[in-house]
Amino acid sequence: MLTMERYDPIPFVPPLRPTDIVAAARAVYEEMDTRRSVRTFSDEAVARDAVVYAIRAASTAPSGAHRQPWTFVLVGDADTKRDIRVAAENEERKNYEGGRLPSEWRQALEPLGTDWAKPFLETAPWLVVVFEQRYGVTREGDRFHNYYVKESVGIACGLFITALHRIGLVTLTHTPSPMAFLTRLLDRPANERPFILFPVGYPADGAEVPNLTRKSLDEIMVEVAGPTT
Repeated sequence: MLTMERYDPIPFVPPLRPTDIVAAARAVYEEMDTRRSVRTFSDEAVARDAVVYAIRAASTAPSGAHRQPWTFVLVGDADTKRDIRVAAENEERKNYEGGRLPSEWRQALEPLGTDWAKPFLETAPWLVVVFEQRYGVTREGDRFHNYYVKESVGIACGLFITALHRIGLVTLTHTPSPMAFLTRLLDRPANERPFILFPVGYPADGAEVPNLTRKSLDEIMVEVAGPTT
């Protein structure tokens, strides 16, 4: 049985309050607006500690009951990356050419120009595979429940993407479907399920990305007026 730790309160240290909070907010938005998903990577080496710190930044995410139900698997070994690429392309080929993807999905992907080939899985110096812990396991082998697993892991992945962007690296949210091969190749336990795969590195020289337009503020935000008196 899981023994619950008591979290005694400590003083909260608030973040530095900027002189002009709107200007600071605008600067953050403008920085993040330059973030793009990249599919052509350089094979230039990236310091392992840089990626590890990005993972540590991701681990600061809030989670249901503070269970932190995530595992970040860092892969830099060339043979393992090759095995992952072969397995991922095998599944993706079935999706794109074998009819597993519904026609509507294929039409949605067509403007992005993607296909079953995933060379970035070998070219990028690092792969980070995130697993969601569907339930926890004590050192004695007893199971315990994790709460809001997908929400918690999704928030952590968002922080990971942000951290990579802030330190000058690029990534791609890759979700080959199905992803069970990652559990086997990375020897993960039964309580973990693959959630997302991130190639991590620098962009290739001359890298290009689709000329996308993001939704306008009016399309993503609704403001609700407060009660009248």
